[in-house]
Amino acid sequence: MSGGDAKKLVRSPSGLRMVPEHRAARSPFGLDEPPWVPDKECPRCMQCDTKFDFITRKHHCRRCGKCFCDKCCSKKVPLPRMCFVDPVRQCAECALVSQKETEFYDKQLKVLMNGATFFVTLGTSDKSELMVCRLSNNQRYLVLDGDSHYEIEIIQISTVQILTEGFTPGGGNTRAVGMILQYKVPGSEEVTQMKFTAGEDFNCNKKLSAAWLAAMHKATKLLYESRDQRSRSSLIRLSIMATSIL
Repeated sequence: MSGGDAKKLVRSPSGLRMVPEHRAARSPFGLDEPPWVPDKECPRCMQCDTKFDFITRKHHCRRCGKCFCDKCCSKKVPLPRMCFVDPVRQCAECALVSQKETEFYDKQLKVLMNGATFFVTLGTSDKSELMVCRLSNNQRYLVLDGDSHYEIEIIQISTVQILTEGFTPGGGNTRAVGMILQYKVPGSEEVTQMKFTAGEDFNCNKKLSAAWLAAMHKATKLLYESRDQRSRSSLIRLSIMATSIL
């Protein structure tokens, strides 16, 4: 493991976490721990409205930070997006979301890292290049290898459009056959576009390409969610700063 990707074990009120030593090295799909609702602000369960007392204790969901009784927050579920070492206590709603995400980390993330082969067209060029596309092991780069070599930083990706075929007006299955990716070039505001198309010749496994595109679609959703959370956190910090100035 390179020094830039080194990790450390830390303890928070929510549990043990294995996090990157440097914040810049964290996964673009990760989430920050939420602030807990203060005990004094939650005299009742925020799900069933049961009043807390000496017998009915309050518990905080590690994913949303809200306060619940044991009945409404009893499940302990893995939460890899926050780098928890062990399964952590979550409310029923958050547990369902985390369980779905576990499939991404257990299966689809491996598909992305293994890679797939596409014809890649850069910008408005009419020429395409056969390239192997994969997610780097640290999850921070999309690596493309062919006669050319590209490394696209995931956090610089602005939009991802999955291209499908097979849709009929009466319904029916569709399958992913490509994608259009737009990203910013580091150090500038310039936006570059790449088009990925699954190959038709025998050297390209279309089933593998479709699975890779489906995994990329899920990864994009997680990426957008992470950005939204960090944007909200930034707004909260700015609000606090503005209040202190006033």
